[in-house]
Amino acid sequence: MNNYANLGGNSNVQSYEIGYKFIAVKFYGTNKIYVYSYSSAGAKNVDLAKELAENGLGLNSHIMLNMKDDFER
Repeated sequence: MNNYANLGGNSNVQSYEIGYKFIAVKFYGTNKIYVYSYSSAGAKNVDLAKELAENGLGLNSHIMLNMKDDFER
């Protein structure tokens, strides 16, 4: 997994991994990895999450506002 840059300084995202049709996210304070896929959270949400992860800004907010409970596992 890649460390999340957290350019805003207040994200709960620790790391992420980008796949073809998913993004996997690890949050601070848990060992669980949340997988958000095209089928569980929608392609638009997942693609935006991928972009935000790579930019290091806004990923936690996007997840909490748009796909919080839409993880596969």
